[in-house]
Amino acid sequence: MNQAVDQSKVFEVIKKEISSNDIVLFMKGTKVFPQCGFSALVANILNDLGLDFVSVNVLEDDDIRQGIKDFSNWPTIPQLYIKGEFIGGCDIVKELYESGELQETLEAKGIVFKAAS
Repeated sequence: MNQAVDQSKVFEVIKKEISSNDIVLFMKGTKVFPQCGFSALVANILNDLGLDFVSVNVLEDDDIRQGIKDFSNWPTIPQLYIKGEFIGGCDIVKELYESGELQETLEAKGIVFKAAS
């Protein structure tokens, strides 16, 4: 099996997901049933903002699970993409949210979200 060909196919799947959706969260589990605390935290932040996002469960596909790490050159899951841009993992998303920078990024990209109450 040709590793380079496999990786390019996986990258195509990842690119299609990221380019087809405004907000994509590669996570362990789903947005309804996260299967790790870090994934749950990021999903909760997105839900708190009232965002419509697509979740990709990396536990269902080992190729995607490793492929997303290679694609972003980022070693951990979850990974958040907004309008095709890699935002970061759990710690970064949490910091951006708490500082208001995540909301600024969403605003700059024209994504409507619910203001914190």
